[in-house]
Amino acid sequence: MTKTFDIVFALWPRCAQLDFLGAYEVFAHLPGANLRLASEHGGDLTGALGLPLRDVEKLSDIERCDLLFVGGTADMSAATTPGMLQQLRRLGEDARYVTSICTGSLILGQAGLLQGRRSATHWAFLDQLRQYGAIPDPARTVRDGKFWSGGGVTACIDFALELMADIEDPTYARMIQLYIEYNPAPPFGSGHPSTAPAEVIEALRAKFGEKLGKIGGVVPTTALT
Repeated sequence: MTKTFDIVFALWPRCAQLDFLGAYEVFAHLPGANLRLASEHGGDLTGALGLPLRDVEKLSDIERCDLLFVGGTADMSAATTPGMLQQLRRLGEDARYVTSICTGSLILGQAGLLQGRRSATHWAFLDQLRQYGAIPDPARTVRDGKFWSGGGVTACIDFALELMADIEDPTYARMIQLYIEYNPAPPFGSGHPSTAPAEVIEALRAKFGEKLGKIGGVVPTTALT
């Protein structure tokens, strides 16, 4: 009989949907996976782009998990309440894996879980990891002991497949990659400031600069140049 592998996706109002949905798709194929969506208060909530999420569990009702997953957000208020951070610390203490995507690493940092740990996050907020005692790492997927993290948003699939290879085995992870046809071929080379044209970076600054800056006050100049 396959042993149950409990995975908790920590959610909150205005959470970034793709951060966890891509990983959810991959982790759902783990043998014995028991995927649980949970928030501080449970019940219904709405994601950042209006996706309704119904009847999610209450974090305090979950005794333990094998893998704790924290996605990102452009609005940290609901993700970093004292109650939310306390539940992340509690579940993270005994979890086999403590993981994050995008600015979820900043949430784990605020929970005090990344002190002295290498971590990835969205490129625009990489330097902000230092204020929580973490060591910024620009890699798309980063592992430091039981702590795994990924870059911004779409890195959730890369991250989840690499983690699946560690939990199960590389051949199994490659099989799931083939099954979901994860064969990325971006139409434009604008997925990172190191490759995006100057006019694209300026357009991003003009349209989303304020939104990106909600977490740390400013959009890091070094990330946009």
